[in-house]
Amino acid sequence: MIGLFAPHYWVILIGRVLQAAGAAVIPAISEIIPVRYFPPESRGRAFGIVMTGLAIGSALGPVVAAFVMSVLNWQWLFCMPLFALLTVPYYFKHLNDKPSGAAGIDWPGGGLFACATALLLLAVTNASWMYAGGFLVLFMLFLARIRTAPEPFITPELLRNKPFVSGLAVMFVTTGIGFALVFLSPQLLANVNRLEPGLLGFALVPAAIATALLGRLGGALADRKGHLFLYFLATSLLAVSFMLMSTFAGMSPVLIAVVLIFGNVGQSFLSISLSIAVSRSLPQEQTGVGMGLTAMLSFIASAFGSGIYAGIIDRGADAVWNPVNGHPEAAVYSNLYLALAVLHLLLMLGRYAKAARST
Repeated sequence: MIGLFAPHYWVILIGRVLQAAGAAVIPAISEIIPVRYFPPESRGRAFGIVMTGLAIGSALGPVVAAFVMSVLNWQWLFCMPLFALLTVPYYFKHLNDKPSGAAGIDWPGGGLFACATALLLLAVTNASWMYAGGFLVLFMLFLARIRTAPEPFITPELLRNKPFVSGLAVMFVTTGIGFALVFLSPQLLANVNRLEPGLLGFALVPAAIATALLGRLGGALADRKGHLFLYFLATSLLAVSFMLMSTFAGMSPVLIAVVLIFGNVGQSFLSISLSIAVSRSLPQEQTGVGMGLTAMLSFIASAFGSGIYAGIIDRGADAVWNPVNGHPEAAVYSNLYLALAVLHLLLMLGRYAKAARST
């Protein structure tokens, strides 16, 4: 409501901060529910359903936004989250858990973590060593805080869980890479293909629809063949998608929309695989905090990735690394997609080597 009636830009920012504070809970809940209510052998299908819901929202969001902006002022977009209130009765009916006990909140620890994260993102966005130094100082203070606080913001036991930390690291990197599909593709279509803003959302719809249709299939594959199988399938789809985006950057928007299907489906499969792996590394009493931390780091990874991509796009590119791409005006996008394809291949080879050692 603040954003809807905001008279100045700084008031809109306040509304966005409050909106983000509430919206951050939703992904955390979507990670916790499959872990809490489903056994490990059927958890993949549960995560697949979550991904289906996310994909449907991703398909409807741009279309609704384009329609609202075509007939109303853009500030009316702030009314859309009010529809989430319709879900509250269903939460009370089906998910009304009784708290197991009073739990405090480590506000100083949370504040240190939030400020450290903000400085990290500012350091990446502005390429500033001063912000990077501030991040290191606050992060060290945060680590000291969680070792001494009676109820720390993040329990040190979680950070000593090597499978959990390893899973978080892979999820952080892959989420940052995958966010390129959301962040770069609309800019490519707008700045290179000169697509009208109202059509940008429709270019992303086919990928979201395909993800919605195949989300449950990804979960079923994880349950039947294991989350590692789904991981390799997902990274293969993503590597192919990024390579094709590098090759066809600057060409027909219809072709880009088709290629994005491989990437979006691959990213959803990857999220299902990693969510299962992370959830299985946690003891039952730490699933809520652990999966909440997973969702939080996904937000940070997306912001971190967008900061890096924005800086690279602003600098531009003098040459196209992909010899097949013949569109110099799309050079920076083609080069970014090519680099991300290589990163996914390296991640896949590293995970394969780790799996081979363990067997």
